[in-house]
Amino acid sequence: MIDQLLSLRPRAEHLFSALREGSLDAVRGGVTRDTYGLGEAFAHRLMAEHARVLGLEIGTDALCNTYMTWPGRNRALPAWIVGSHLDSVPGGGNFDGAAGVVSGLLAIEALQRAGIQLSRDLTVMGIRAEESLWFQYSYVGSRGALGALKADALERRRVDTGRSLADHLREAGGSPETVLAGKPHLDVRAIQAFLEVHIEQAPSLAESGHAVAIGTAIPGNVRYPSVRITGEYGHVGLPRRFRRDAALAGADIATRLDRLWESWDRANRPMAFTIGEFHTDAARHGLTIVPGEFRFSIDLRAYDQADLQELEQAFLAIVSEVAAARQTRVDLGTRASAEVAKADRGISSDLAACASRLGIDAPPLLSPASHDAAAFCAAGVPYGFVFIRNPNGSHHPEEQMEIDDFLRATAVLAEYLREQSA
Repeated sequence: MIDQLLSLRPRAEHLFSALREGSLDAVRGGVTRDTYGLGEAFAHRLMAEHARVLGLEIGTDALCNTYMTWPGRNRALPAWIVGSHLDSVPGGGNFDGAAGVVSGLLAIEALQRAGIQLSRDLTVMGIRAEESLWFQYSYVGSRGALGALKADALERRRVDTGRSLADHLREAGGSPETVLAGKPHLDVRAIQAFLEVHIEQAPSLAESGHAVAIGTAIPGNVRYPSVRITGEYGHVGLPRRFRRDAALAGADIATRLDRLWESWDRANRPMAFTIGEFHTDAARHGLTIVPGEFRFSIDLRAYDQADLQELEQAFLAIVSEVAAARQTRVDLGTRASAEVAKADRGISSDLAACASRLGIDAPPLLSPASHDAAAFCAAGVPYGFVFIRNPNGSHHPEEQMEIDDFLRATAVLAEYLREQSA
């Protein structure tokens, strides 16, 4: 199978090059494939065009997800779904998400060239709206396809346009009304499993010297996108005892959380938190003004549901204690969450065995990031995950992926599908 994939190197290079050229961000660098915008729509068209060349059946749903299906020998059997997202953060990397869709298409092409037909349908799914930055809501496309997207998601405003998800979805050709009805496009009973190939988003494989890994779990998360601390504006010379400094309250929360993370690391309890926004009010702040308002966003994540609950409770306790000590008030705003998603052990074991037969050392690896596979897992669909080495991290223009590493991961995927249809 590796030989078939190596012959497809020019195809992989062409598709990734076309993706980059069609979504370049001249201002920020990297690519911008904005959720329910022109960049994301371009990527979906490009993938569908190549799928037509392969003779695949093309379809969409109310969320504008793209389905590219290769018929199997017995179409009554539950189908494989291979996929990932095609949107990006503003000024992001070219491979985050997109590598999974390209991998699915090249796996099909490799199997076709080898004269193999699978026992059941294989659908490559180009998923919409995975990057929660745009609407502050995770797994919009995959949750929507599974009928699990909550109605309040449609009211979320895109951070750059201020327009609702419902407006953007309708403009893209989707149907907010179908989403509101909660009618799923995908019947979980008709899905054998969901398989996702993705670049790693921390340089773990680069550190260990592996090209590929088998993902074992996706962390659950709790998010507060718009936390607001209110204190009291004051003069720069105000003595400390009179201050109600909102910025220092925010700093205290951040540093105490970092100390908590350090203690969890020492105890070998994997978790993470990210403060993506952290700022005073630009309309009122100044060099000689004690900040009376401070805002931040926070993402808390862990790999065990009990750990995630404990982590959130620790955060809430820190917030309460800091607010009292700094004489400030904290409004947490809206809360969003996603459950921990553990990969199917049988699929993971089989993927690792396929890698071994191909001469590829693929160790197990926890995902530091959220992925659409978690939405399938929450719906009761088993999933398997393959990581590709990425030395430079993600969500920025310097994201890196060697085509050889990509082809190895795709070979593992194709070998697994071939074996399951033997």
